[in-house]
Amino acid sequence: MTHDHDLVLRPTEAQTAAALNPPAGRNGGDLVVETLAGLGATTVFGLPGQHALGMFDALRRSSLQYVGLRVENNAGFAADAYGRITGEAAPLLLSTGPGALTSLAALHEAASASAPVLAISSQIPTAGLGGGRHGYLHELPDQAASFRGVVKSVHTVRTQSQIPSAIAAAWQSALTVPHGPVWVEIPQDVLLADTALPVVTAVDATPDELPPRPELTAVAADLLSRAARPAIIAGGGVVRADASGKLRQLAETLNAPVVTTYGGKGAFPWHHPLSLQSWLEDRHTTDFLEDADVLLVVGSGLGELSSNYHTFKPRGRVIQIEADLGKLESNHPALGIHADARLALQALLETVTPRADDTAADRVRNLLGKVSDRIAAQELTLEQEVLASVRRALPAGSPSFWDMTILAYWAWSAFDAQAPNLMHSAQGAGGLGYGFPAALGAAAADPSRPVLAVSGDGGALYSIAELATARQHDLPVTWLIVDDGGYGILREYMTDAFGEPTATELSRPDYVALAESFGVPGVRTSPETLETDLAKALAEPGPSVVVLPALLRMFAPTHLVD
Repeated sequence: MTHDHDLVLRPTEAQTAAALNPPAGRNGGDLVVETLAGLGATTVFGLPGQHALGMFDALRRSSLQYVGLRVENNAGFAADAYGRITGEAAPLLLSTGPGALTSLAALHEAASASAPVLAISSQIPTAGLGGGRHGYLHELPDQAASFRGVVKSVHTVRTQSQIPSAIAAAWQSALTVPHGPVWVEIPQDVLLADTALPVVTAVDATPDELPPRPELTAVAADLLSRAARPAIIAGGGVVRADASGKLRQLAETLNAPVVTTYGGKGAFPWHHPLSLQSWLEDRHTTDFLEDADVLLVVGSGLGELSSNYHTFKPRGRVIQIEADLGKLESNHPALGIHADARLALQALLETVTPRADDTAADRVRNLLGKVSDRIAAQELTLEQEVLASVRRALPAGSPSFWDMTILAYWAWSAFDAQAPNLMHSAQGAGGLGYGFPAALGAAAADPSRPVLAVSGDGGALYSIAELATARQHDLPVTWLIVDDGGYGILREYMTDAFGEPTATELSRPDYVALAESFGVPGVRTSPETLETDLAKALAEPGPSVVVLPALLRMFAPTHLVD
């Protein structure tokens, strides 16, 4: 009698011959790149360093495309965006100690945004592992400890035979929902030593699925079917699960209004009759959601930004579908369903009963009217026109990546992403410098379409070095820099809180001249010419910079109202 687990794939004669006679001149680094290629990787990001040279030497013997950035943190942001755009694990090759640690902020963002990044770092020689003080260059007592609180999983390799399995396990971890960054570290001597191991050809790292428990979706379907005023909050988990079509079908079946979080931009059509858009930082929207008798939250932990700074207090029954177990019921009691958004929405679609509601679209229109009136009363025409100009200039189907800057905060609420997985920002962890290097990663994933990056002048200074990367790889990224002379949002915060700002004003370069010194075309624009200049830059091949001198203001917050 034969059981499935007894079946073994036997190599062909050619495969056996190749395994017995591997090519000469390979080292441990070859096992790394061969494993990545075997897993399906095509592009890697990173920055070389002394301990990692074995990996980078092996790259020239591989078919992998290498995109080298100038700062490890920026390489991490590029890998993050590549992972978001493709849904694949993005390899990030790093050196030891300072090189590894410099990537931490980017890996924090990837973890917060559930972006699949496979970071592979070198380590000091094997003899130095274990916490002794041997005095190796870049030595840390426990390098992996710096990453355990940030990434999903940590994998330390000590021998060459461990390399394929460790990388495969990390790949599987990165792509099992919730997606996220993982860490693999390999000692320098293991990477540099010659290897007689066979070429890595077959690697299985199929991600685990996370289906919902049927008894929970049955209860959820019953609650939604009998609800008088259901509503839906759609988060980034819907986008990552490619579940926007199922979300729309469920919303239409239930006649339930939908608001998307900032991470869930594009998960629901902006102009749909049931769309509350993304005005979460608005008391009218908060009131609307609090009034729902059954609130379905899909792919969101209802964190600070998604809950109007934790002022949201639901009065009805909450159903939360969330792949990240740590976020399940972390902010509000709910019927918690630990599951992938796509699988859970499909289960609900199979069990809910359609409900009629002639008032839903009217209630949505009324809510959006209140939001519009509130913004109109604040005399923010410049900000609205600038954002509208960006939307008109950006071609349909082109992704955009936004740094932590005032125009991005407007975009979170007011920008129509037009489709899922096209608008991304650093609002997961909230660090500066994300927009431009992330856009480079997206362009590496798909160079057939232009990509937009948006930064303030303060955030832009984090990424100036990557103009060299953009030019070297001829990536089609247009970088819009809104120059207001400093850290604009911090200037507003400090003025409101203390009467005047401190440490927010910046001396900065001539960004157009600086871009041109890298061989990147630059133009200085104005609010009146922004649409034309930005559209022209996006239409040209290769990288470009558009600088907009403008002092933008934020709309008034509503979470501070007593």
